[in-house]
Parts: sequence; C-alpha cells; structure tokens
Amino acid sequence: MNIAVNLPGTPSRILRQYDAEMRADPPPEPGVSRTWSGGVLRTTGLYNCIGYSALAGADIDREIATQVEFFRTLGQPVEWKLYGHDQPVGLADRLARAGFRPEETEHFMVRDLEDGQIEDPESDGITLAQVRDFAGLQDFVTASSVAFDRDESRAFDAFGSRLFDPTCALQVAYDGTLPVATGRLELPPGRAFASLWGGGTIPSHRGRGIYRALVAARAWEALWRGYRYLTVDARDTSRPILQRLGFVELTTVTGWMLEP
Repeated sequence: MNIAVNLPGTPSRILRQYDAEMRADPPPEPGVSRTWSGGVLRTTGLYNCIGYSALAGADIDREIATQVEFFRTLGQPVEWKLYGHDQPVGLADRLARAGFRPEETEHFMVRDLEDGQIEDPESDGITLAQVRDFAGLQDFVTASSVAFDRDESRAFDAFGSRLFDPTCALQVAYDGTLPVATGRLELPPGRAFASLWGGGTIPSHRGRGIYRALVAARAWEALWRGYRYLTVDARDTSRPILQRLGFVELTTVTGWMLEP
C-alpha cells in the first residue's frame, strides 16, 4: 500500500531543523565525545566521525588539513559525512585532494510519523523480538554478520551496555529460532527525530517482507515514544521499499573515509 505524505513546510525547512537538532548539536551518545575544532564538529570514541561543519568564509583547506593531521596522529580512520546540501560547494573535491575516499552515496529520507497510517506488513512464519539479553545480542551479531557479509562483533562493545537504554532499541527477526534480520532504532531524548540504522536480512530470507516489517515495527515504536520524524540513510536497494512506507527523500549523504 502506498501512503500519501504531506510534509509540513518545505524540505529545506526540515533539513534546517535536522541540521540544528541532530548535526550541529547532536544528542549525547554513550562511548563517544564531541569537540568543535575550528568550523568542524569532531566525534571520537567508539567511532570517529565528522558529521557537521561550518566552513563558509574559513580557510577551508587548512581546516580539513587540521582534521587529517589529528586522525593520522591518532592512528584511526574517520568518516566525514557529507550531505548533498552542505556548503561550501566543492567540499567533496577538497576532501578528495586531502586524501579522503568516498563510499556509496545514500539517500537521506524522512517519514512524518503523524501523517497517515503506517503500513504494518506481515511476513509468514517470522517473529520480531527486541534484544533484552546477551543471547539476543549474540543473535543480532550473527544475523548482521551474515546479512552484511562482514564481522559485526563490534556490536558487543557498542550495544552491550545499552540493552535497557531507553534511547536505543535493537530488534531481531526470527524464522523459528534462526535469526534472519536485524534493525536498530535510535531515540535521542528531547529531539523531534528518531532514526533507523543497521537494517539487514540474510540472503536466504530476502524478498519476504522482513525488512519492511522491521521498519514498520520501529516506526510504531518511535511514534509511541512521541517522535515526529523518522530518518534513515537508505541504499538504492532500500529506497523503493521505504518510499512505499511513506518516506520522502530530502537529500543525499556520502561517507568520505580517511584511513590512518
């Protein structure tokens, strides 16, 4: 079922609100610290990220070089998340010249949770469960590792202490006792935006509506918790599914990686 969405205001207004609430002043997050360095907001800890910058009128190349030096001295990789509406124009070219390399460009999408019914599809024989203990976290890691074809054991460090954290919800889809798909929901307090992360289904169970079911379940959770918007960085394969669930693309987002 397609759901008509009428976002209040223009996409640019929603992006400005998102930038102000979630990028320029991101909510506290366990295991990381944030520091302004010149016109760059730097996140370090469990992961390293530059999620926001205000470089207009600054010596842009010098500011980028400062970040390169910092993370190379630290000896750790960093991702610079560049959104399609970020300024100045040409920032991607400057990052490339500084040694950053682009990953896959994704679609930054938003769902107004107060606008229209949220589709709640069923997938035969599949049950969804929230992770509440170590066994559930092990199932989350197992399914994620198979779904993304990489070792996802870092989830033990990232989420082991957050199983009862009200700002985070991990979900696993089961076919009987077999964990077949995962998803994460971040619920930052005092913000209008919740967000979806880590949605993946193992190859043998794709095409059965499991991904849609996990999105719908997390959307209902976010709505019940009082959030207005639900965001996601969607790959090309997920974009049409999310559109059918009422998500609208606002811009693109590309991770630019710098390896030590």
